[in-house]
Amino acid sequence: MCLTNLGSAYGIAKSSLGISSLGVMKPEVVMKGILPVIFAGIIPIYGIIISIMIVSSIKVDYSLLASFLDLAAGLTVGLSGVAAGMAIGIAGDAGVRAVAQQPRMYVPMVLILIFSEALGLYGTIVSILLSTGGSGKESCSAK
Repeated sequence: MCLTNLGSAYGIAKSSLGISSLGVMKPEVVMKGILPVIFAGIIPIYGIIISIMIVSSIKVDYSLLASFLDLAAGLTVGLSGVAAGMAIGIAGDAGVRAVAQQPRMYVPMVLILIFSEALGLYGTIVSILLSTGGSGKESCSAK
């Protein structure tokens, strides 16, 4: 969760710089510039989902394999959250500034933000596979 929150915080902070610049140049389109902040705010949800899955799978007979799979799942979602947050922050900052100068840049900015957000989603999918153990942690821990 810490890493996904870190990525989200960076994305929000970096995008907010572009929104401030947009507010100086064209205050009437500031609300359109909020989109990168919304995208960056979604990233910690992925960390929360995986952390709930990991915590709910911890039992008394918690094997070494299961613990390493859960560690890998947490690191996967966390590091992909950092990457997604950085991508959203940088693309959002540049995109919002570009929209201030050329309104036609809004749709390309949204597409870039969607693909940046997909990085976090891909990490979440891999983390779900790792957390569930792929073929099942229960069968591995019984050996």
